[in-house]
Amino acid sequence: MTKANKKKICIVASSLGKGGAEKSSALLSIILSDLGYEIFIVTVLDHIDYDYKGSLFNLGEIKKKNDTIFGRFNRLLIFKKFLKTNNIDLVIDGRTRIQAYKEIIISQLVYKVPVIYVIHNYNREKAFTAFSWLNKTLYKNKPMIAVSKEAEAKFKDLYQLNNTRTIYNAFDFDAIAVKANEPIDFETENYVIFYGRLDDDHKNLKLLFEAYKLSDLPKHDVKLLILGNGPDEAQLKLYAKELELLDVIVFEGFQKNPYPYVKHSLFMVLTSRFEGFPMVIPEALSLSIPVVSVNCKSGPSEVIVNEHNGLLVENHKPIIFAEAMNTIYNDKELYLKCKQNAKASVEQFSKHRIAEQWQSLLK
Repeated sequence: MTKANKKKICIVASSLGKGGAEKSSALLSIILSDLGYEIFIVTVLDHIDYDYKGSLFNLGEIKKKNDTIFGRFNRLLIFKKFLKTNNIDLVIDGRTRIQAYKEIIISQLVYKVPVIYVIHNYNREKAFTAFSWLNKTLYKNKPMIAVSKEAEAKFKDLYQLNNTRTIYNAFDFDAIAVKANEPIDFETENYVIFYGRLDDDHKNLKLLFEAYKLSDLPKHDVKLLILGNGPDEAQLKLYAKELELLDVIVFEGFQKNPYPYVKHSLFMVLTSRFEGFPMVIPEALSLSIPVVSVNCKSGPSEVIVNEHNGLLVENHKPIIFAEAMNTIYNDKELYLKCKQNAKASVEQFSKHRIAEQWQSLLK
């Protein structure tokens, strides 16, 4: 495919840093670039941490200089001009779309080319505006890609969407394996791991702490390692102190490369109230680390096969989650079975498999 014949695709993302949706947008730029498309990336915020391919236009840098109402409107005009100047053929919009006035302007006035919208969250408040009539009007006949089947089904029914499909987030498992072999300075030998943003409304870490206290793990000196930062870090440390767990819950902060910590853990845990498609689950499984997760909406049930590569349990029940952690720790036969099955269970999410689905869609 010669450069003159390349389709020009613009990926629009909140940023290329910190979150799973942002990480998936970055990897999508690599996948589509490797398929031969000419890629442009527009980021709303100035967080650029993940590797990407293509020409980056960081609107976040402009936002920091002027975030008044006039500045916001001006950025939309700059964005519109960018799409026109670069002769963009297609936009893939992976932002959260929650501000009604902004989405009306962008969808009706800024986007003058075909758009594929990506739904990264099961929680309506994190994915769409508060107005059902507006969501139906704006998106009813637009191509919508959900990152989980549960999310697709929910929003297809909620807003009578006519053009939906599921394409899971992609993973570069080879790169994860290489990063997992990097050395770390961490002395604790026996631990289970949580890694992600310390946002209790989303990740429900207080439930995790309560379940961990109820489990057998502390008395066996199996630590709970917490990697990440976020708005509730201080509050969660205080809660760990209230539960008298500060000596066994280890806060290691945000790690740009969490994978060596994951690789050396006994198993990974997730207690979220909601997700879109939790990327930490396939990441851990690809490193042969079993996962104990609540069955939140959405994603875990589409990755975890109970007692095959981990344990999937009812949400919001600390005692049930504690029992699950006890089970996978004490039942060595089950643990080894889940560990042996883990890596192969996520092959469907490899970037090569997901690339085939995007290529089929774009053709």
